[in-house]
Amino acid sequence: MKRLLPVMIGAALLGSAQARTLAEIKKAGVIRIGTNAEFKPFTYFEGLSMRGFEYDLGNAIASQLGVRAEWTSQPFDNLLISLNGDRFDLVISSHGITPERQKAVDFSTPHYCSGGVIVSRPGGPKTAAQLKGKTVATQVGTTYVGEIAKVVGTKNVRTFPNNADALQALRAGRVDAMVNERFYSLEALKTAKGKLQQGDLLFQEKLGMAVAKGNSALLKAVNGALKTVQVNGTYAKISKSYFGQDIRCR
Repeated sequence: MKRLLPVMIGAALLGSAQARTLAEIKKAGVIRIGTNAEFKPFTYFEGLSMRGFEYDLGNAIASQLGVRAEWTSQPFDNLLISLNGDRFDLVISSHGITPERQKAVDFSTPHYCSGGVIVSRPGGPKTAAQLKGKTVATQVGTTYVGEIAKVVGTKNVRTFPNNADALQALRAGRVDAMVNERFYSLEALKTAKGKLQQGDLLFQEKLGMAVAKGNSALLKAVNGALKTVQVNGTYAKISKSYFGQDIRCR
């Protein structure tokens, strides 16, 4: 989606450990990828197996680089800090590309475009105007926190450790609405069986993959691999298998 700011300040202050170079990654034969696998259909677990659009796309990019992807899931807020600590070579976890984050890490060209959709119970708010004065749920550490606050004010934003908790708060009536990533929200609506409704797109954003600041050779290689899988049909095939459409930025 998505996802936010105070941790970025911390990451920038910590600085980067020595990131592995592209040559070192190729020599090892493994690229270490960090994600938060709690964001269906982007990355999520089925039993012990990771699945999702970003998981499949990351594996396709690794293949283009001539290496194997080694995935690790951890809380979203920690991902870019761990990247700068050299725990990962690459982070693929629906990060909205923002000026604040760009101070701490380098982003690939966007690997998809999306935005924040309003979701509520039947009869609840569906537009930005209707959100005013309402309590709105979203995941902590996301770009959505600031975007929602622009509409309802900081005091009316309710943050939760993960998207599932935000969704549960909405379903239980503890908040008036939720704003979350477009495709995640559509997935939630499918399983709600009429108990939730879709509202307007509150804002739009471009999502990118992150490498440690200054790791230019790896960034160039990732961008090249992304372009290749978009041109050769791999990207469209993966995207349509999860969304029924090609979600690249146009």
